[in-house]
Amino acid sequence: MRRRATAGAALVGVVASAGLVACSGSGAAGGSEHERVAHELAEALETGETTYLWTGVDLAEHLTNLVDLPRRVAVTEVGEPHVLADDGPRVADVELEWAWDLDADGTDDWTYATSTQLMEDQDGAWRAPFDAAALAPELAAGGELRLARPAPERGDIRDGGGRPIVTARPVHRVGIDKTALPEPLTDEQLRAAAVDLAELVGLDDPVAYADRVLASGPRAFVEIITVRQGSDDVPLDALADIPGAVALPGELPLAPTATWARPLLGRAGEATAEIVEESDGAVRPGDVVGLSGLQRTYDTHLRGVPGLVVTHDLGGESTVLLEREPEPGQDLQLSLSTDLQTAAEHVLADVAAPAGLVAIRPSTGEVLAVGNSPGTEGYDLAMRATLAPGSTFKMVTALALLRAGVGPGDVLACTESATVAGYTIRNYPGYPAAYVGDITLRDAIAQSCNSALVNARNRLSAADLADAAASLGLGQPLRVDWPAFTGSVPAEMTETELAASLIGQGDVLASPLAMATVAATIQAGEVVRPRLVVGPSELADEGALASETPPHPLTAEEAETLAELMRAVVDTGTARLLQDVPGEPVHAKTGSAEAGEGDEYRVDSWMIAFQGDLAVAALVQGGGHGAGAAGEVVESFLTEAGR
Repeated sequence: MRRRATAGAALVGVVASAGLVACSGSGAAGGSEHERVAHELAEALETGETTYLWTGVDLAEHLTNLVDLPRRVAVTEVGEPHVLADDGPRVADVELEWAWDLDADGTDDWTYATSTQLMEDQDGAWRAPFDAAALAPELAAGGELRLARPAPERGDIRDGGGRPIVTARPVHRVGIDKTALPEPLTDEQLRAAAVDLAELVGLDDPVAYADRVLASGPRAFVEIITVRQGSDDVPLDALADIPGAVALPGELPLAPTATWARPLLGRAGEATAEIVEESDGAVRPGDVVGLSGLQRTYDTHLRGVPGLVVTHDLGGESTVLLEREPEPGQDLQLSLSTDLQTAAEHVLADVAAPAGLVAIRPSTGEVLAVGNSPGTEGYDLAMRATLAPGSTFKMVTALALLRAGVGPGDVLACTESATVAGYTIRNYPGYPAAYVGDITLRDAIAQSCNSALVNARNRLSAADLADAAASLGLGQPLRVDWPAFTGSVPAEMTETELAASLIGQGDVLASPLAMATVAATIQAGEVVRPRLVVGPSELADEGALASETPPHPLTAEEAETLAELMRAVVDTGTARLLQDVPGEPVHAKTGSAEAGEGDEYRVDSWMIAFQGDLAVAALVQGGGHGAGAAGEVVESFLTEAGR
């Protein structure tokens, strides 16, 4: 039974932080013996070290889960000693004031006054007999104070249209519930049951889970995994064959599917011991918090503030002494498009290799999709890869050459190979013989001739290349909270380093986000600054982005020429597979980049493209030369996006 304290039952409430002042002179050196004992009592109640005053009394039996919470206890008044009855001992009344910081945020949540009495023994020494009423108003012998923290409603993560993408969804919490055991089990039997459950759900270390079950209390529920309602990841029907195994219904903040933008969004669940420790009391064991990804980055905003309920429990009856409603978390709005993100998930679902895709709206910089294949094993390759972008970087080289006076129709020498300071650079396997010799810059980009650009290196410096990269948005400093790599291009290089960088190798590094930004910038005609978080306003990326302007901003004429070169790649070059994509004309650039050595050697497949107000970049590690793997990903994505 639970009831609420009447308004006049006690002084309780949520109050502002205030100092507690002892009565005049009561704490001063040279004060009377009973005043000294009164202050010792207050100090002991504040620290919890009461055993030297109250032999055999465990404060935790009365304060339960409040016993370790920060509090201040002060003496506000000490009465004069007096005799209660003829021939009785002298007593002194003591007034105490308590101030609790129940949520460890540095402010007082609950203040109240209590009264108790000190007693003088036959030897004239003053003592503080145990009195439960000294701990809280009307706390009786055998009574207990308990603190509950009602969980707040966690904020949703919403897409660019305001639709929830991470929201509370039904789950089953699977584990061993010791209260559900059909009969008492020996430790050996309980261990066997825990191991059976761990093996059923595919846990890597069944013994560790069994140890947790054995170490838990006699009525504990020891969770092993949380599964979505309707998921077939765990055969829930088989739980009936394992003593104590149950699937308890619950809710967790989840995306539409288990894989949907998982590396970006992350996940939420019960706080780890490390998170609890780092929170300085703001997070308690059992709280649902963000564990990774954006859920973790913006956890403080999303999780809200738990409520506070303090009850006095006695004889099966519970009286509410303090109640503060939980404050719900706030929603976080992203620029993601649910439809485009779903398309990205679909086209990458069967890619076994690590692969990533990013789509951007050039007109606004909004990130519309961030896809990662199962092969990334949870790593956000799309946003955080630091890899050579291969020939997709040739759009940067093309801009540098345009600025050096080389026009799209000007002739370059595409040789079988080019040697720079003893370092030989060849064209990709299967390069068309018809385009070996003197070819235009347009054909060099369309056919992706490595040697033509390397042979033109004397027209450029490393600084020219870095300047052109900045004009296309590579390496721009984003002042955002989410992790991202926007690329890097050194401004100083050796001759061989410059030669390699001209074709997107060497020390040039990028991510799909960085290369999607390049494609978006060419389409927009000015540097595009990626935006992901669009609301609330205090967290939005728009106002937090770097305001630096590139040393030489992209001109409209340069952007138009680069777009023409990318269209030639589709019309006559290495991205002809995109010719049949429905809708507006597609502009693209293919790329392949060598990575690793020896047994770790691989060729990564890249592609960047834009179609209308949609720019995209895809990377498939180990996908091979040519349009290949990344081209198929982009083709499928643009086709689904246009439906």
